[in-house]
Amino acid sequence: MKLILAIVSNDDASDVSSALTKENYYVTRLATTGGFLRAGNTTIIVGTEDERVQQCIDIIGEQSKRRTEIVPSTASYDVGRYSSFPVEVQIGGATIFVLDVEKFIKL
Repeated sequence: MKLILAIVSNDDASDVSSALTKENYYVTRLATTGGFLRAGNTTIIVGTEDERVQQCIDIIGEQSKRRTEIVPSTASYDVGRYSSFPVEVQIGGATIFVLDVEKFIKL
């Protein structure tokens, strides 16, 4: 048994959850916040048998699209002087952790 933790963009979370549910995975969603852009994201928790892990990862990958976004950035030129300029960053996609489960109990 494996526990899959997938951190996906809020924009992709519904598509990922729906696709996993359609393939008979049990899905739990948690609202989380990322550190880099301080943007909201969703952590999806899936418990599954070892032989279904790759299929789960494939589904998450298909539904989690990477995209480019322009975000403001600041640079310091001197003491107390800052300038703001746009920076292009890659967002989206998924960060996936697969963990061994020693024991699973459903009550």
